Amino acid sequence: MKAAPHQRLVMVGDRDGLKELLRRRLVECGWRDQVKIICKDLIKENGHDITYDILLATVTSTARSLVPDSVKKELLQKIKNQLLAQEEKLKM
Repeated sequence: MKAAPHQRLVMVGDRDGLKELLRRRLVECGWRDQVKIICKDLIKENGHDITYDILLATVTSTARSLVPDSVKKELLQKIKNQLLAQEEKLKM
């Protein structure tokens, strides 16, 4: 079910635009800096023994929870609008 909208966004090239919007919003709200600090702290705690996979697994859930609701809502609305616009084009 999730794949169909994703594939439609990829086919019309909107996915990259949405990714760029998300990246900009996360930088603007300070999320990127917060996650960077969390990663640096983990590296300090674990030394150079920590691997990328361990770091990613440790940080992912925290990073996701730090994404502001306003950013999630904006992105979701953009996705809905783009899918609706595409659906309208297909009807014509």
